[in-house]
Amino acid sequence: MRIVTGKRYENFKDAVFFPEHGKNSEELKKFVSSLEGEETVVTASLELIDLILERFKRTESGELLYSDTMKSLTLKEAYELRKYLDFDLRGASFGGFSKVSIIFCEGKTDSKFFKGVYKKLFGFKESRTTPENLKLIEKVFERDNFELLRKDDVFLAIIPSEGNAGVIRNLGNFLKAMDVFEFKVDKIGLAIDIDESAEGVMESIRGKLSSFKFTREGGNFRVGDVVIVPLLIGYHFRHPCVEWKKPTVEDLMLKLLEKQGVLRKIERAINILCIDLKRKLKPKEVIYLALASYGFWGNLEGFYEMFVMRSRKKNLEEILSAAGLLDKLAEVIE
Repeated sequence: MRIVTGKRYENFKDAVFFPEHGKNSEELKKFVSSLEGEETVVTASLELIDLILERFKRTESGELLYSDTMKSLTLKEAYELRKYLDFDLRGASFGGFSKVSIIFCEGKTDSKFFKGVYKKLFGFKESRTTPENLKLIEKVFERDNFELLRKDDVFLAIIPSEGNAGVIRNLGNFLKAMDVFEFKVDKIGLAIDIDESAEGVMESIRGKLSSFKFTREGGNFRVGDVVIVPLLIGYHFRHPCVEWKKPTVEDLMLKLLEKQGVLRKIERAINILCIDLKRKLKPKEVIYLALASYGFWGNLEGFYEMFVMRSRKKNLEEILSAAGLLDKLAEVIE
């Protein structure tokens, strides 16, 4: 199965040109169900592309070919770009590129934490304009699928993934997409929890980069003009009533709550709950207690950003420095 997108589709004379205009979802589904897997389909419909990818994503020989560059993605890569990055596979014409860095992190709460950090410590502000480099990442349901910040002429996108594996997966897919659609970013930060060892995480990154030509630059990697900066989260917050399994951004948040004096105010509630439940509390349960005591009635994601922004700069710098992250976060935007 081959899907052809882009504007230079006239060379594919034996392809199936499906007139999507005016067709409803049921008609599109009926068309896709009629495909045998050997066809070449030229289309500009993301809905049709999604249906074909869903059906043929495991087809090893299948590809999505971008006719403007005559480069291709596997159907699995195209499917993952759509599912995890809301990526517009139809391509685009680009103007001048801006200086753009991105950070892939585990989830939405993590993205809000790092958003607050870059606003508080580095002077970034939310951007109302999207740089050319990121125009293929879509906006759906009138909300952004990533946090977009700007300081002077430097843009920073913070993109939530799905766990450590999602961060690594998005790295590979994004690098491949930059090659196929011929756009670029300057740096890619990878905010990853150290589950077992830092070397294990670095080995995972090297494994994903093995399909690209990469070099080492100190603790970082380079693929072409793009520098990949590992942001390894290995901080351990210790408290007799808090369960700990592995380092996460929640450890940083709990330490910040402690330094700001919030945990001291809810210490009694933590101890009572620990006794009543006959177990240690999960980090997120403690953060919810802090949220309630702080009088914040928004969601957890909003609390992360708000609390980081309202914390003392010195406390935040000390925690990130102790975690080995402060200088690495600066590297991402240099």
